[in-house]
Amino acid sequence: MNEQDKALQGRRRWLLGSLGAVAAGAAVVSASSNAAQSSAPTAGFVPVKHAQDAWLNEVTGGHRAFLDSASTEGGLTAMHYANNLLSVQAEDYAGSESDFSVVVCFRHVSTPLGFNDAMWAKYGTSLSAFMSFNDPKTDQAFMVNPLSMSRSDMANRGRTLTEMAGRGVQFAICNRATRGISGMIARATGGDANAVYEELVGNIAENARMVPAGVMALTRSQEYGYSLLYSG
Repeated sequence: MNEQDKALQGRRRWLLGSLGAVAAGAAVVSASSNAAQSSAPTAGFVPVKHAQDAWLNEVTGGHRAFLDSASTEGGLTAMHYANNLLSVQAEDYAGSESDFSVVVCFRHVSTPLGFNDAMWAKYGTSLSAFMSFNDPKTDQAFMVNPLSMSRSDMANRGRTLTEMAGRGVQFAICNRATRGISGMIARATGGDANAVYEELVGNIAENARMVPAGVMALTRSQEYGYSLLYSG
């Protein structure tokens, strides 16, 4: 065998070896693909339902939105956003506000916005302090719920709890945060935390409900088909 034949044979061996490696690689990819397919779930995820969350499904609208707020500004802004959703549905989609099921959640720092004026008249100093929010006009603590007033100088743009409840908006109030607020008020007033808690829970806003935790209501709402809108 001359040198030319030897070189040609070497190239053939290299080519056959390369083809073998490619074939082996393809077999590995195919096997991996089959393994991935066989390990994939055969059905979609179905969340476990709980009685505490059943209210989320007691709606009739064709659209669902959950507006989450955790700050003072966020709680106020959520009212403005809720108004926009309802208005746009009616004005730009040739529909009706009742087509939209909207829940506004007050949790963390925004939680006091879910209590009625009676609680703000009694505990306004503590509730304003909790939210770090005094009346912009007077720099004094609010003695009524800030969302009871139709004022354009705040982030709710004049939208009140009463108005939005009348338009079908529901409100969720964080129970965990309410427990913490009750303790804070009790320390400030020399009262009993459990008694304050029962008082707050008995005086929530119209169309409002207590939920075990705002963060839980938020996540569970996703399992019931709500779109999430975080207002701050």
